[in-house]
Amino acid sequence: MSAALPAAVLWDMDGTLVDTEPYWMAAETALVESFGGTWTHEQALTLVGQGLESSATILQAAGVRMAASEIIDHLTERVTQTIAEQGNPLRPGAAELLADLRAAGVRCALVTMSLRRMAEQVVAPFGHTFEVIVSGDDATRPKPYPDAYLQACQALDIAPRDAVAIEDSPTGVRAAVAAGVPTIGVPLMVSLVGAGAHALWPTLAGRTTADIAAFHSARPAHPTPPAPAEGHR
Repeated sequence: MSAALPAAVLWDMDGTLVDTEPYWMAAETALVESFGGTWTHEQALTLVGQGLESSATILQAAGVRMAASEIIDHLTERVTQTIAEQGNPLRPGAAELLADLRAAGVRCALVTMSLRRMAEQVVAPFGHTFEVIVSGDDATRPKPYPDAYLQACQALDIAPRDAVAIEDSPTGVRAAVAAGVPTIGVPLMVSLVGAGAHALWPTLAGRTTADIAAFHSARPAHPTPPAPAEGHR
């Protein structure tokens, strides 16, 4: 392989590794309706890419009379239960790319704003593929701030510019780019146009370590981070 491999690939989880957004949306809808409110698909889309604390605040405004911590625990429990019952809803090409990266000796980390207990459940079938997990429990500030990605790089003892991030939401893209990590956007439910990703791939299906290496070799020398915007699971 002529192109240089990155030191690590940093994966977002919800919407990137696994298509769990429908699980979150179903849990949100049931919760709001249990308090007599309504929750539309359009409202649910506004939570894609939001930190859990921000999501809890929005759900409170929709009529959920629970503390933010209770909302987060309730939603996490519902989603993890659905995963346990139905299995990981992997995004196309994700498992194959992970296996190819592992075979090539490229380290992987998970950078998610979901709680650690959910993240550990999702990655359990992959054995030791994910060397580091930075979850919503760990990040000093949520995405779109760069903290979680910087913490992952520190845990791996690598420079951000030597890694590659894969994200599906504008909030996640902004976080990775703000940390100085060359970032590939793979959109799912919301557009990534203008979010700042250094490349946009419509899917991970058919992508290999060679594609990651080619992207990394052509990475910008000095990525320009956008200003953080309020708003990942």
